[in-house]
Amino acid sequence: MSKLPNEAFRDTIGTIDEEGKRKFIFPKKPSGKLYDYRKWVSYILLLILIANPFIKVNGNQFMLFNILERRFNIFGFPFWPQDFYLFVLFMIVGVVFVILFTVIFGRIFCGWICPQTIFLELVFRRIEYWIEGDRGAQIRLSKQEWNAEKIRKKGFKWFLFLLISFAIANVFLAYLIGSDELMQMIEEGPQSHLSTLIALSIFTGVFYFIFVWFREQVCIIACPYGRLQGVLLDNKSINVAYDFVRGEKEEGRAKFNKKEDRATTGKGDCIDCKQCVNVCPTGIDIRNGTQLECVNCTACIDECDTIMDSVGLPKGLIRYASEDEIEKKAPFKFTARMKGYSAILLILVGILIGLLFLRTEVEATILRLPGQLFQHKGDNISNVFTYKVINKTNNDFKDVHFKLVGINGTLKLVGNQHLNVEKQGMSSGTLFIEINENLLENDKTKLKIEVYDGAKKIETSFTSFLSPRSFD
Repeated sequence: MSKLPNEAFRDTIGTIDEEGKRKFIFPKKPSGKLYDYRKWVSYILLLILIANPFIKVNGNQFMLFNILERRFNIFGFPFWPQDFYLFVLFMIVGVVFVILFTVIFGRIFCGWICPQTIFLELVFRRIEYWIEGDRGAQIRLSKQEWNAEKIRKKGFKWFLFLLISFAIANVFLAYLIGSDELMQMIEEGPQSHLSTLIALSIFTGVFYFIFVWFREQVCIIACPYGRLQGVLLDNKSINVAYDFVRGEKEEGRAKFNKKEDRATTGKGDCIDCKQCVNVCPTGIDIRNGTQLECVNCTACIDECDTIMDSVGLPKGLIRYASEDEIEKKAPFKFTARMKGYSAILLILVGILIGLLFLRTEVEATILRLPGQLFQHKGDNISNVFTYKVINKTNNDFKDVHFKLVGINGTLKLVGNQHLNVEKQGMSSGTLFIEINENLLENDKTKLKIEVYDGAKKIETSFTSFLSPRSFD
């Protein structure tokens, strides 16, 4: 069976040629109302992204993802390994939100919010336009022999790209190890932190490779989110879409002729100028419909509106719309699937908020030492326990001690009876509890132990006390 001509695009991508080699895209410099909005959104997000690891809330870094030390800060809230379930829940809420957003608005996240797109389109490409010129000038420079002009422009561009990649790598490192540690390493010099310098060099190399060579292929090939579109989008999802009903009509698209009345010829409003293709940063033709490569950047909307305005035709040939709206003139409807995702998101957010309120700033764990049974000490029964006190606050605890509550007994720590637990720190050790056998009613007694810092109770812990089954 022969393949329909308009379906051939599904077997190719704009960044690979027929021989399977890398083909660079030279998009036209975008302009227009939506692009201006996107610039403001992008610069605000860039500022937030860069400032996040250097902002402190109650002494905590605003955003920290220290995988090596298993310390995480989200919006200034510190999360320890014991709080990992909260961190996972945060991530699940984020994923469900992105899924719901995609079901309703398509891949707009990629074009407007994703750091990869923001850095590539609003930082690196703008530098490229400044140095090499617009689409036509870049194509000519690419085909040009390596003369002084090409070496100067390419060398200067790649040097700036390297500096920016190095700066991005430092910000990325601040998210991983903490901004304080990063500043300390800068002050002490690279010779004292060779391992960090190696990590920084690797990150710089990765970012440099992405923004110099790999570029939009991250969105097309590497990013798993693009693959989710196929299962998340439907005819009711709002996307950057070409109005094929208006653009094609009976006679299809055709070049513009100012001497004819296009409304009476049956020709579509699309004048086949291909400006929507030239301005696309992933090299697709939006007129072929929703595609994996489309990141909903809206550059084609601005470009098409400019062309329509110049030839006296109505704007909106390419616009945010659902397929049902274009084909059936159906208004947007909040579908059952959207309601389902919304309900799941609300439930998860409610659970997360509840768990955050229940989360304590101090965590004390007291457990019987594995493999150890009780011991007889005269009329008393003795158990050995391990304890761990985690201080999640930014205040030092200088007089931490334990009290046995609800039953007479003796609680003794091995070593000092009063502990010093530093801020964002932890203290652990061993303790013994002795209780008179006549006070024990069964072989496993639940004990309540209160933890104090001086006279202030900071936590309550529960554990089990083993004893013989009967007393004669």
